[in-house]
Order: sequence, then C-alpha cells, then structure tokens
Amino acid sequence: MNTNNTYSHDGAGKPIFDDGFGDETRKRKKSLSGRENKHNAYESDPDQSANDLLEAMGYASELVRSRSTLQVAFMSFVLASIPYGLATTLYYPLVGGGPANVIWGWVAVSLIILCVAISLGEITSAYPTAGGVYYQTFMIAPPSYRLIASWICGWSYVVGNITITLAVNFGTTLFVVACINVFESEPGVGIFPAETYQIFLIFVAITILANLVSSLGNKWLPWLDTFAIFWTFAGVIAIVVCVLALARNGRHSGSYVFTHFEPSSGWPAGWSFCVGLLQAAYATSSTGMIISMCEEVQNPSVQVPRAMVGTIVLNFFCGLLFLIPLLFVLPDLQEVVALVSAQPTPTIIVSAVGNSGGAFALLIPLMVLALFCGIGCTTAASRSTWAFSRDGAIPGSQWWKQVNTKLDVPLNAMMLSMVVQIILGAIYFGSPAAFNAFSGVGVICLTISYAVPITVSLIHGRSHIKLGKFDMGIVGLVSNVVAICWSLLAIPLFCMPSAIPVAAATMNYASAVLVAFFLVATAWYFVWGRNHYRGPPVQEDAAIEHRLSVASQTRQL
Repeated sequence: MNTNNTYSHDGAGKPIFDDGFGDETRKRKKSLSGRENKHNAYESDPDQSANDLLEAMGYASELVRSRSTLQVAFMSFVLASIPYGLATTLYYPLVGGGPANVIWGWVAVSLIILCVAISLGEITSAYPTAGGVYYQTFMIAPPSYRLIASWICGWSYVVGNITITLAVNFGTTLFVVACINVFESEPGVGIFPAETYQIFLIFVAITILANLVSSLGNKWLPWLDTFAIFWTFAGVIAIVVCVLALARNGRHSGSYVFTHFEPSSGWPAGWSFCVGLLQAAYATSSTGMIISMCEEVQNPSVQVPRAMVGTIVLNFFCGLLFLIPLLFVLPDLQEVVALVSAQPTPTIIVSAVGNSGGAFALLIPLMVLALFCGIGCTTAASRSTWAFSRDGAIPGSQWWKQVNTKLDVPLNAMMLSMVVQIILGAIYFGSPAAFNAFSGVGVICLTISYAVPITVSLIHGRSHIKLGKFDMGIVGLVSNVVAICWSLLAIPLFCMPSAIPVAAATMNYASAVLVAFFLVATAWYFVWGRNHYRGPPVQEDAAIEHRLSVASQTRQL
C-alpha cells in the first residue's frame, strides 16, 4: 500500500502532490507534467491518455495495455460463457418451476443485469482502474464512511471473483463427469462412477490448468478470447440443429416450453421460481469482473462500459438460442430433476440425439468453452486480488501486490487465488451440494460489490457521472434503482437451498462460506485496517481535484 502521499508547497504557496512512488517506479510511467500539449498527446497515444488518468488516480501503470475494444468485449463474453454457464446450472430452474422458470427467469434476470451493467459502466467510465468497484466506492463516498464502505466493497469483490472462479472450475468438473457418463455400462449407469476424491482431483487439475494458461500465455489470451467467440456460436448452432432435427423422443409444443410451470422444489410456487433464478444470476454474475482488466485496456473509459453493456445484449440472445431448443426436447421433467449428478444438459442431449457418441461430440464445444471460461475468470480474479493488495487490504499484501515482469502478470496474487479455491473445493468431501454453495456465494459477493458503489452514487446525486464518457441520463438513474432492488432480493435468495426438506448433504452452505470470508475481513480490519488502512493512494481534496482535472480533459476528446 502506498501510505506516503504528501503535499509540499512551492514558493507561491500552491500545493504540490507527491504520489509516494519511488524513482524506480516512476521510470515505468510516462510523465504527465512533461507533456506540452495533452490533447494532441491523448489523440495520438490512447495508452498515454489512460496511463495519465491512472497516474492521476494514484497508481503506476504496471501492466501492458494490449486489448482493443473487440478484445475486451470478447473477454467479457468469455467470462460469462453463457451456453456453458446455463448448461451447468440448468438443474436449478428445472427444479424451481420447469420450462417457464428457465425461459422467463432468463429474460427477467437479463433485463435486470443490463441495468447493473449500465450502472457500473457509468461509474467505471469515470474511474477506470483494476481496483474497480472498490476504488470507485472510495472516490464517490463521503469521508465519513468511505474507508469502511470501500473495505466492505473490496472484500466482497475479491471474494466474489475468487468464489465464482471456483464455481466455474468445479462446475466444469461436474459437467465433464456427466458428459463422460452419457456412455453407460448398463441402462441408467454411467461408465465413470466418479468417487468424491476423483471429482476433487479433476477439479484440482482443471484449476491448475487454468492458472498455467492464464499466467504463461497472458499475451495470447486476447486471441484465445476471440477464438472462443466463434467456437461458442459454432457449438451452439451444432447443438440446436442436431437436437431439433433428430428429436428421437419427440418435441414438446410451444405452449409447454413457454408456459409450463411445475415446481418440484418443495418451496411455495412464487419463491420456488425465485430460487430458480440462480441459473441466470450465476451465468451473468461476471458482468463487473471485466472492470479488473481496466489497466490492460487501451481506452478503458470507453471500452469497458461498452463491453459490459454490449455483452449482456449478446448473451441474452445467445442464451435464448441455446435454451429454447433444449426445452423443446426435454425428457420427462421429474426424471431430469431426480438425476444424482444434478447435470441435466448431457441427459437432454443424449435423449434427443439417441446416440451416446453423437451426444458426446455435441458436448465437446461446451466442455472446451468451460475451460475458456475458467481461464478468463482466473485472469480477472488475479487482477482484482492484486489491485486490492496493492492498497494493503489483504493479509500479506507485500507479496500479493508484486507483478512478475517477465510474464507481465500478478503471479503471486494468482497463486493466492488458486490456493484458496483448492482449499474451499475440499468442502465437496462433506457436501455433494458444494457447487450450490460456491455459485451462491460468488453471486452474492459480486452482487454486494456491485451494489455498494451504485447505491453510494445514487445517494449522492450521481454527480461524478459527468466526468466519464458513458452518462446514460434518466436511463442510468432508473437502472440504478433496479440494480439496488435486485441486490436486496438476491442476497438472501441465493443463501436458500434449491429444494426442501433440507438434509446436511443438500444444505446450501453459501451463507457459511460467506460468513467465513467476512470473519477474516472483519478480523483483519480490527487487527490492521482500523489503524493503517487509508484506501487508495489518492485521498486529499487537492489530489482528487487533480484526478478530476485529467478526467475532464480526456472526456473532451
């Protein structure tokens, strides 16, 4: 953490800001003060514009800005990986209410998350740093509670990034096992029994693979994201065409697909529908994770907000294209919700195709996309952990804030995230419903982290929005209200078990994992944070005015 920000005065008594960075660090930055014509410099060098704004916000530019607008949009798409995210969590809305819960839950949540993306996009345009919502909260909150608000938001964001990455990699494990078991040794019995320890070891292998690719192949990740876009749509089109054309067990009517509501969770009908929204919420929870990449984007004030909003729209149509054909060929609903694997997608596809080999071939694109998604989430989680560590908010931050200059990645922060994921993955030994806990706590923490800056911004009149390049006016105001209301519903909702009555093995342990993380955060605050934590390096009014001045200049371009 940089705690040495100071102000001296020149002969005229004007304050001079010292950002506390050493000479060696300054050599890695392009000087803001040495520019004779900032406007011309910004126009000719977008990287310089972004680095100058980052410098004004108190940070050195340590990562390479290598991603274009399309590439950041593609990464945002890969973080969501909608066909994979919807496939691995399809069980929840089917239990919650059947086809109608799947379709209309997806429509409703997509519209809500679009409001969240608009709200975050407006704020991110004004404050584009890898610290994301944590930094934004500090800057827009009043001094009376900015420290505690940014602490809560930062921990929620980091925990959300880590646990949603854990959920992706663990979900990939369960999905791969279910795909293998489309091959049966006898009717209803898959060829791979998948003992608990085997599932855990596969999860560990997938997690390590994602970290290896993310760390060693960082410069190729934008191309991997681009490839993933075409891979995704090719895979979805293949699945859609094959299941509808073959449909060995017939097709349901449109009325069944869009209106059939059959709760199987044991909850009252209305609440059962809401619990089934976990699928859509999980699939879209990565909306704000792309903010962590702001310091690797050429023009983050414009590119990142556009990527967030555009990806939601693209994901919405991609999701419908994927879900509707599967529901037309859905086998008996009660048989599907009774699956021990809780992974109905492979069962639906093999039922429609009528051949295990053909079904497995159709599932390959989803399995590969799952790996892409895990790599993208691993990358984003490492950046958020690194960004929060450089302000001293995580125990051992002196290690986690280091950037490996050879690989151009925050390798230590990435390893911390990986170790935490593997430790939490051991929960599966005690509860087969662990995936529910991982996905639930990931959605809850990210929802909290998104809600905090949006709420603070709304309370204080959205005055900072004019400093960015993504002011949506009245649409932004309405989006803020919708996003906050969704947060108030989602936090308790996703602590609930997917079905009742509840046993130890089927309990949703999201609340337990959530409490454990926040006990660590609270303890660290009282041990260290209360006396030492000062938030991001730019705090004093004069420094804030300096940042706003640079933001205003870049906004005019």
